[in-house]
Amino acid sequence: MAVTETTDTEIRGRRYGDPSPARGLTRDRMYGRLLGRKRDRGQTAIEFLGVTPLIILLMIALWQCALIGYTFSLAGNAADKAAHQGAITEGLRVQECRHAAKEHLPKAWRKSMKQTKCRSKSGMYTAEVKLQVPVLVPGILNWKYPVTGNAAFPLEG
Repeated sequence: MAVTETTDTEIRGRRYGDPSPARGLTRDRMYGRLLGRKRDRGQTAIEFLGVTPLIILLMIALWQCALIGYTFSLAGNAADKAAHQGAITEGLRVQECRHAAKEHLPKAWRKSMKQTKCRSKSGMYTAEVKLQVPVLVPGILNWKYPVTGNAAFPLEG
C-alpha cells in the first residue's frame, strides 16, 4: 500500500492489520451495564431537584421585573389622565387632577401612591405621579426608588 493511500480502518482510528475491538458483550461490559443501570437510576430526578430552587428564584426575579415595567406604564397613564382631567375642569383643577390620577390605578398601586403634583404653567396643565413598585418577596427584591410619570395638556377654557 502506498503512503498516500488510506483504508477504511485508518479513517476509524485503527491501522491496517490491527485487531478489531471485541464485538458483543464481554464479561466487563456485561457487569458494567448491570451495575451502571442500578447506580444511575434516579440521577435525572436528583439533578432536577438541585436546579429547581434556581428556576424558582429566576421566575420570581422575572415577575418582579414585570411588576416594575407595569408600574412605569401605570404611572404614565395615571399622569396622562390626571393632566387631561385638570386641563378640562373648571374650578377645582388640583382636586380633580388628583382624583383622576387615583381613579385609574389598581388597588395595590393606589395604596402606595407617593404624591401627585398638579399645576398649570404657561398655558399647559402638568401632572406628575409617583408610584411605589409593589414587592413580590418583601425584604429580598425591594425596589426603593419611586416610579415617576409625567404628562401635560393645554389648558382649555
